[in-house]
This record gives sequence, structure tokens and C-alpha cells, in this order.
Amino acid sequence: MNFSTHAILAAFTLTLLAGLSTGIGSVIAFLSHETNKRFLSIALGFSAGVMIYISFVELLPAARTSLEETINMRCATIITTIAFFVGIAIIAIIDKIIPSGENPHEVKSLDNARTPRLARTGLLSAIAIAIHNFPEGIATFISGLSDPAIAYPVAFAIALHNIPEGIAVSIPVFFATGSRRKAFLYSFLSGLAEPVGAIAGFFLITTFIGIPPLLPGILLALVAGIMVFISLDELLPTAEAYGAHHLSIYGLLSGMTIIAIFLLLAT
Repeated sequence: MNFSTHAILAAFTLTLLAGLSTGIGSVIAFLSHETNKRFLSIALGFSAGVMIYISFVELLPAARTSLEETINMRCATIITTIAFFVGIAIIAIIDKIIPSGENPHEVKSLDNARTPRLARTGLLSAIAIAIHNFPEGIATFISGLSDPAIAYPVAFAIALHNIPEGIAVSIPVFFATGSRRKAFLYSFLSGLAEPVGAIAGFFLITTFIGIPPLLPGILLALVAGIMVFISLDELLPTAEAYGAHHLSIYGLLSGMTIIAIFLLLAT
């Protein structure tokens, strides 16, 4: 396939801007107070709400729909379900592999605001969101090349829901390290997976490799499993440990509400 340099640069720029909007969400770290346990509890619950809502309302239905373009509905549902639980298994293994100087499931005091548990939570969130952003980058880039009229709303939708995803990464990193710079950097880097996906998409279409028809749907379901595991195993338990139960739930519901509004605005 032959595309003009202008079309390629325009599609890549669109993807880059959409991906790096995670950095907007990370600005919340600059407004945070290091020892505010109530804020941390609500923010971690918020992050869990964002991830859980995206997983069940956006990613899993999109995965099944993508698979149904190639196979029948029952097989698509089965593969989506299997891929979802494989995603859970993958992040559970990563969770065990990431080194920790102490029990990763033992929440420590926030008096010194330096906890390995929170650092792990931020790292795992960044990994999940980066994996999530990679296929989004491919989709945005290819749509930008094929039809800019489609690409603009796609990029806008991705940019909107990347903002709360940036919060999901930056908050635990900030409270673990006390560094606003690191919080912003982790969130910013997780968004870089999107332009990396654009580069992958460029090589796929220009070398006629193509994308296996089942792969996009499987990837979406895998990411959903990864996000749900992190939310239930890392974000919510930590949110409850650092604040009252109702604060983490308020945060959870707020996260779901905000990401739902963002997605509605993007449609």
C-alpha cells in the first residue's frame, strides 16, 4: 500500500496526541498532598472504577464484536471468555515475578508515605494501561490513514478515556515515592505505548503482513482480564487499607461515573 508522507505524519500525530493524554490525568499528582490518606483511598478506588468499567463495558463487548466478524457468536463468546481469564493469569504471574522487599499483600503505614505495595500497584497499572494502549494505537493510526473523518472521533474518544487512566497510574506512584516527577513520568510513558502501536501498525500495513483476524479481539479480552485483576487484587484492597470502606467505594463509583461520562461524550 502507498500512502503520502503527509497522511502518515498526520495519522501518527493524531495517535501520539491521543496516547499522551494520559499525562493530563497525571497532573492530579501535582495537586495531591503526600500524607492525605482519605484522598489516597478515594483516588485508588477511583482508579479501580475506571479500569473495571472500561473492562466490562468497553473492552469485552468490543472483543466479542471483533471476533464475531470472523467466527460465529458462540465461538466468539467462548474465545472472549477464555482470553479474559488468560489475561488474569498473565498479570497474576507478573504480579508474582515483580520483586518486592516484603509481603506484597501486607499494607504498610502511610506515615512515611513510602510503601512498596503502592509502588507495585503503580507499576502494574502502568503495564496494564500500556498493553491496553498498544492496540488502540494500531487502530487509531490505521483509521487515520484510511479515513480522517473516522480517525478524529476515534482519537478524541481514546484521549478522553486516557485522562482518568493517567490518574490510575500517577496516584499510587506519587504516594509511594513522594515524587511528582516520577508520577508524571510513569503516566506519560504508559501513554507512549499508543504511538508505538502506531509504528507497529505502519509496518504491518506497509509490509503486507496484515493482522491475524482473531488477534484484535483476543488482545482486547486479555487486557480486560489484566485490568480487572489489578483492580481487585491491588487497587481496591489498598484503597480500603488506607481509608474507611465507604471512601474506597465512593472512589470506585466516582471512577465508573467519570469514565462513563467521558465515553458518552466521545460517542
